[in-house]
Amino acid sequence: MSKSSQIHFTVTLDENQVPERIDWEAEDGGVKSECKAALISLWDAKESNTLRIDLWTKQMTTDEMKAFYHQSIMTMADTFERATGEGKMAAQFRDFGKYFAEHMLDVKNSPS
Repeated sequence: MSKSSQIHFTVTLDENQVPERIDWEAEDGGVKSECKAALISLWDAKESNTLRIDLWTKQMTTDEMKAFYHQSIMTMADTFERATGEGKMAAQFRDFGKYFAEHMLDVKNSPS
């Protein structure tokens, strides 16, 4: 028997259509939270193309965005390795993530 689950996003926009607030909830996980940014990638099998939704609020700082991207790169490496078994390429992702952190973040104060 199959089951479905929903994830909801609510984006509050200002008068210029710029996100002021992003709320999300996952009914199965019991999660309901506010966030400052979301990067959502969807694979369109019919078109063999990636669709994206990239949102961030005007309150998100540049330093927060850099940390967000660094953590996203590292997470993509882990996901890529689990999905494909391509450990060598995942290591290349991680090496780039380390390079990114060295050049874009205050590494000693950044979570990794």
